[in-house]
Amino acid sequence: MNQLYPNIGCAARYYFAEVRVSLNGSLVLFHLFDVAEAVDLDRLASLLGADARRTYSLREQLPGYARFEPLPLTAPLEDLELAGDARFRARIRYFDYGVVSIRLDLSFIGQWQDLIALSARWTSSPDAESAARRCLLRHLEAARPALIKPYEPLLSEDYTIVRIDPFLADAGELVEKHGGEIAQIVRGEPLPLAREERQLIFSSRISYAPNDLLVPAWSAAFICDAPAAAETTIDLLEYANSQLLEFRFYDDLLTRTLSDVYRLLDHGTGFLRRWRLAREAERLNTIRLDIHELTERSDTAIKFLSDMFAARLYKLASARIGVPDYRNLVDTKLRTAADLYHFMTERVHQSSALILETMVVIILIIDLVYLFRGKT
Repeated sequence: MNQLYPNIGCAARYYFAEVRVSLNGSLVLFHLFDVAEAVDLDRLASLLGADARRTYSLREQLPGYARFEPLPLTAPLEDLELAGDARFRARIRYFDYGVVSIRLDLSFIGQWQDLIALSARWTSSPDAESAARRCLLRHLEAARPALIKPYEPLLSEDYTIVRIDPFLADAGELVEKHGGEIAQIVRGEPLPLAREERQLIFSSRISYAPNDLLVPAWSAAFICDAPAAAETTIDLLEYANSQLLEFRFYDDLLTRTLSDVYRLLDHGTGFLRRWRLAREAERLNTIRLDIHELTERSDTAIKFLSDMFAARLYKLASARIGVPDYRNLVDTKLRTAADLYHFMTERVHQSSALILETMVVIILIIDLVYLFRGKT
């Protein structure tokens, strides 16, 4: 089979005699947008009607071991036809911490070269991003009353997942036979990669059963697993990208806030300017506390409890996607913001103390003047 056929069947076959592979699976495109500080999911459910559902595969497939709190709200969308030859199934998902995720699915049957071409075509595709953004803006018209402090412009993040049905008995054999192709898929590269790059990519692989495999990377991931079993992994990858988007937003907000404070401090902290410092210090502290609150809310959304594999999988995927890197940037800037807040409040307190001391001295001088006048 030399051509990729979208939206066909669900069975994979391996032809050992001809060393040719017929792979069955799906392409998943995620486009996530940070639309608001928070979303009132209960109000949103009433606005969207019966089509919206509070569901998540972690709750459905791993009861008692891992759960999502509160459950995000998911609603179906009309199919999207992109580039004139690819028809994607679509759905939208709202997280209570203000992130909206649009998922696009395309089924396929093809060979390895078809999957490489598919990944190269759709990874970080401007066409898919534009279509997802237009779809989001149309959907937000109905959802806007449920958005708390909406953002404009919208920060976005995209991620590509290529999933195939298992066709070998062992994930190690899959990597040995087709590691080069898998590496190209997760990098979205049409050309073969160097051995060192392949080694770096497969240093982060993870498996639970003998024939399943996850290879996550910065902008794409490869999954070998059955459709139902893969949903938990796909949802964890979606959640990790929502975390990345949140920390990117916090990083940008702190960068702009700290720049404003530095410009203020560059003009000096003289006696009169210190009253403006008080206002800016309160604003800085409010932003700092808001970010702490929002970070805690998104950090604790998933409760892994005793499902250690799900926790390991999320930790590995989030590290490859870059969540800890942005988290460290945000934590560093939060510490800087705290130091600046203490510095600014100290200057304000010094000014207040100076005013009080000056008033005391003036009162003493007045008392002395009256005292001496009384004696003369």
